[in-house]
Parts: sequence; C-alpha cells; structure tokens
Amino acid sequence: MATLDSVKVRDYMSTKLITFTPEMEVMRAVNILVQHGIAGAPVLNKEGKLVGMFSERDCLSVALVASQDSCIAGPVGQFMSTKVVTVDPEMNLLQLATMFVNTPYRRYPVIEDDKLIGQISRSDVMRAINSLC
Repeated sequence: MATLDSVKVRDYMSTKLITFTPEMEVMRAVNILVQHGIAGAPVLNKEGKLVGMFSERDCLSVALVASQDSCIAGPVGQFMSTKVVTVDPEMNLLQLATMFVNTPYRRYPVIEDDKLIGQISRSDVMRAINSLC
C-alpha cells in the first residue's frame, strides 16, 4: 500500500493552470479568480518564467488601495507576491505536507527544468490522504 512518503508531487499536482502576467490589469485577474473559484495563480513573464504568485491575500492589498483611491487600476505585478517558494515534482507528499504545516502557503508552484509544470495545493494533499487511507 502506498504511503505519503512514497507518493510524489507529480502524482497529485494540477497541470491545467490559470496563469497571469505581471502586465495584466489587476481587476481582470481578480475577476478570473472569482469566476473560477480559485484562490491564486502563478504569474509568468513573457518568456514563461515564474515571477510571482497572485492570491486572495494579494487581492486584499487591492482592496486597501481601493479604499484610498476610487480608481482600482494597476498591473498584477504591482500587487503579486514575488517571494515564491517552489517544489520539485519528485518531492514526496510527506515532505510537502510538512512544508504546508510549517508555512502559511496554501499552494506551491511545481518547477522542473526551470519551467512551471504544475501547482500543488493543500487540497491536493488531502485528496492523496483520502485515496491512500
């Protein structure tokens, strides 16, 4: 029987991702998050490199700006988080679960050969636990 230390990030990560660019209008990105019922998405530059994450937490920064200025405009790059922790697709889910317990992050981008290949969230780990037990 498989256990969390024998199952890899690759086995449970999402590969069909919504992504943003730093230049995208922030309210468009907020709308996309709401429409798709997701809490965040990777931000990629023109070369396809991961340069940040735009999450619900970042949307709260948008709301703070909106409270001071009636015009909520600006690029995603102005609000995104640029300190992004990534994981390798070969990491086991026990290591990943430990990371989730010890950090405030709800999702991690999955990088292989300097390319974004997926994203793994707390709910993906929960899905793994459910299928293994």
